[in-house]
Amino acid sequence: MTSRTLTTAVFALTLIGSAPEPAGARTWTSADGERTFEAELLGFADGEVTVRRSDGKRLTFPIGLLSESDQDFVRGARPGAADGDGGASWPRWRGPRLDDHSPDTGLLKSWPAGGPGRLWLYEDAGKGYSGPAIAGGKLFTMGARDAIVYLIALDAATGEELWATELAALVRNNWGDGPRGTPTVDGDRVYALTGKGTLACVEVAGGKKVWDVNLEKDFGGAVPGWGFCESVLVDGDQVVCTPGGRGGAIVALDKTNGRETWRSKGLTDGAQYSSLVPIEHGGRRQYVQLFMKTLAGVSADDGELLWRSGWGGSTAVIPTPIYRDGHVYITSGYGVGCKLVKLGARGEPEEVYRNDVMVNHHGGVVLVGDHLYGHSDKGGWKCQEFMSGKEVWSSNKLGKGAVHYADGMLYCLGESDGTVALVEASPDGWNEKGRFKLDPQSEIRADAGRIWTHPVVVGGRLYLRDQDLVYCYNVRG
Repeated sequence: MTSRTLTTAVFALTLIGSAPEPAGARTWTSADGERTFEAELLGFADGEVTVRRSDGKRLTFPIGLLSESDQDFVRGARPGAADGDGGASWPRWRGPRLDDHSPDTGLLKSWPAGGPGRLWLYEDAGKGYSGPAIAGGKLFTMGARDAIVYLIALDAATGEELWATELAALVRNNWGDGPRGTPTVDGDRVYALTGKGTLACVEVAGGKKVWDVNLEKDFGGAVPGWGFCESVLVDGDQVVCTPGGRGGAIVALDKTNGRETWRSKGLTDGAQYSSLVPIEHGGRRQYVQLFMKTLAGVSADDGELLWRSGWGGSTAVIPTPIYRDGHVYITSGYGVGCKLVKLGARGEPEEVYRNDVMVNHHGGVVLVGDHLYGHSDKGGWKCQEFMSGKEVWSSNKLGKGAVHYADGMLYCLGESDGTVALVEASPDGWNEKGRFKLDPQSEIRADAGRIWTHPVVVGGRLYLRDQDLVYCYNVRG
C-alpha cells in the first residue's frame, strides 16, 4: 500500500460518524493537505500517533501521515513530554509549535516566598540576548566572549558546559553587544544565526561545524541596525531565513549543505527582527513574515509571494506573528499597535481590525484560548480578545517585559529589575501567584540594556538569562 493510499484510508475512517467532537479535540490535516478530521490526541510512541475520534474509536497510525505542523504539535504536546528532563523538548524559538506554549503539565500553581528553588547557575554565556533551545538533554544558546560569538551547549540538567563553537565576530551597539536570535535544533544538527548574518549548521554531539553561509555576502541582505535577530526556521528538508533585499527577502537552503533552494524574488523588503512562522492555509504550506511596511506569506515550495498586507511599522518591528484558523495577528512597538487579518480562500488578506490596544515592543504576545496576553507600551500588561481586538483588562503590577505560557499560567519577566511573576492566564484579570527577583544579575550588561531574553519552561524547569548568566529553576509541582 502506498503512503498516499494509506493516508486516504486512515482519513476516510475518521469521516465515519458525525458525533460531537471529543473534549480536547483538534483539527488534524493530512500530509498532502487535502483531508482534515477532528480527534483528541491520546499518545505518541515509536513513531506512531494514537487519537480518539468523536465516536470514541481509537486510531493509531504513522506520524508521517500528518501535516508537518501537526507533527510538530504531536512532538511538543504528547502526553508525558515533560516527564524526565531528557525527554523535554523546546527545539526552537517559541517552542515546537511556535506558539510559546510549554508542553509541560503538573507545574506549581503558586510560588513560595522567594520564588521556586534554583537548580543551577551558569556564568559564562557571554554577552547577548540569545534564548535557549532545549533538546536531547542539552541546552543551546549563543553568546559573545571578547569579540567572538559562540554557539554554546550545556547539560540541561546540571548547567555544565559541554562544548562551545566559534561562529563569527559580534555585532556592537549601545543596547548591548552580541547575538539575539535563538538556535534551532533539528535532529543531530543545530542551526544558529549571528548578528552579522553568519548562519551556521553545527553537529549537536560535539559542536563540529558542518557548513556556514552569510546572509549579507551570499544573499545580498543588509544587516539591520540591531543586527540580524531572527531565529531561523527548519522545515522539512530546508532551513529558511530572512536576509531581506532586492535579491529576495526570504531564502530557503538545503539544511544538509547550505545550498540555496529558492528565494522569494517577488518580496524584496529589508530584514527586520521578527521570525518566520509556517502555516497551512488553503491547501498550501506557506511561511509568514513581518517586515517594516509589509506582512506577507510566501509558498514553502518555491518562495512565490502568495499574499501581502500593509503595515505601518516604525523604527523596528520585532514580535513574531501569531496564526490561528486562517487569521494572522501582528503587533509592534514605537507607538504602532496591532492588527488581525483574515486570509481568503486564495490567500487574499482582509483586515479584521487595527488598533493600539496592544503595542508590544519585543516582549512577545501569547494566544491562550480566545485571548492574547502581553505587555503593551500603552497601558501595561494586557489581555486582549483575539477576534475582536477589544481590551479585556490591563495591569501595571509589573514593569515592561516578556511573557511565556505554561500549564495555565503566564511567566512574566520584568526587563528593568529582573522580577519574575507567576500569573493566571485568565480573562478575569491579573491574578498573581508569586514573584521573585533574579539574583545575582549580570555585571557586563550595557547601561542601556535590560533583561530581554524571554523565559522558557520545559521539563519542569524555568530557564532565564541575563547576559553571561543562565539560570535554571525547579517549577515542577
